[in-house]
Amino acid sequence: MKLQPLHDRIVVEPAAKEETTAGGIILPDSAKEKPLRGTVLAIGPGKTLDSGQVAPIGVSVGDVVLYGKYSGTEVTVSGTDYFILRAEDVLGVIVASGAKGKDKAGSGSKK
Repeated sequence: MKLQPLHDRIVVEPAAKEETTAGGIILPDSAKEKPLRGTVLAIGPGKTLDSGQVAPIGVSVGDVVLYGKYSGTEVTVSGTDYFILRAEDVLGVIVASGAKGKDKAGSGSKK
């Protein structure tokens, strides 16, 4: 089954919950926190502005994003958990440290 978001929403597959702490303590299910990062699986066409134009979404499929703790709606499709978020709920995109190319935020350096 395919899940296609509408308007300015995105579908995110949450990252796996942490099984251990940084110190090596194994966490029981009741102590595991909801993940705050995930991979974008699908994006909607964008929000329709008052002028009738469609505003593009600033993330793309495959991006690893950070989102707020209480953002979005958790849904289960075919036994897999997903989050459906508004594009504005995305706090940032995780970029690999060795990645080169255009700036995701579009705020390239000015000279």
